Amino acid sequence: MFNWYVINTYSGHEKKVEANLHQRFRTATEDVRYAFREVIVPTEMVTETDKDGKKVQKEKRTLPGYLLVNMNMDNKNARLLVRDTPGITNFVGPLGEPVPLSRAEVARLIQKAPTDQAAVSTSAAAAEEKTLPSIQFELGEIVKVMSGPLTDFDGEVTEINPEQHKLKVLVSIFERQVPVELPYDQVQKI
Repeated sequence: MFNWYVINTYSGHEKKVEANLHQRFRTATEDVRYAFREVIVPTEMVTETDKDGKKVQKEKRTLPGYLLVNMNMDNKNARLLVRDTPGITNFVGPLGEPVPLSRAEVARLIQKAPTDQAAVSTSAAAAEEKTLPSIQFELGEIVKVMSGPLTDFDGEVTEINPEQHKLKVLVSIFERQVPVELPYDQVQKI
């Protein structure tokens, strides 16, 4: 049965590991190839200001150090192929045993980037039109993420950037503290 699973990788190597997995599955035996559907590095499109002051759309990893894989765990050879891929530490689950994600978790973690230029420019225009709230945050304060792939997660404010209206929040994902940079309008005080 096909399900989504989380794989722990070396942070910063997610794209390389994704490419390695695709290559290994393409060259694997037929039964292993059919046990695999997709590998995703969870990302989102964010608008940032570059050093020249221009706003640019950029793809940003939402879960550094993790990949999502849609595969059939009944095929032991496919499972071993994933575990033995360079850059992968293990599946996320108790004692490294893979635990399938629920549909709600998958929907929350996977956010597809816009596929055409019109969608990119529309989302960039919408991002510029947003008025940022003038909320004052404090270090150590607990906030709730209100939008994006981490909706409904709680985290602790560890850094405040008032010029860019962004916070760095430590969010507990898969029993690990992951720092995430979020705009003011994506979080709410608890």
